[in-house]
Parts: sequence; structure tokens; C-alpha cells
Amino acid sequence: MRSRLKELRARNGLNQTELAKRSKVSRQTISLIEREEYMPSLLIAARIAKVFNESIEDVFLFSEEELS
Repeated sequence: MRSRLKELRARNGLNQTELAKRSKVSRQTISLIEREEYMPSLLIAARIAKVFNESIEDVFLFSEEELS
């Protein structure tokens, strides 16, 4: 799974700490997701997507292999 967090954060002028506060998670969680070292729960993914007013599927991208 890839995420578009860095891109979306840059577009919205947010740093990791601000995104973490708005998503109600730790900055370390945001960092781990961005480095693809942690796959967020559905709840966390939904909170993050809501911050950007995007769907979960538009923030977190899955390969065809992962979906099969």
C-alpha cells in the first residue's frame, strides 16, 4: 500500500505534527505511514482522509496484487 500523505500535506500546507493533531494520531504514526512501514487501521485511514476531504481510496493506494 502506498499513501499520498506527503503530496496531500504539501498541497494543504500541513506538517506531520499538524496532520497528526487533526487526525488524532501521533506524529510518529504519520511518519511511519509515509515511509510505508505501517498500515493504518480503517479508522485512522478514515480520519486522515477526512482531513483532506478525500476518500480513503484516493489517499491510500493499493496495487492489484494486494487486492487479489
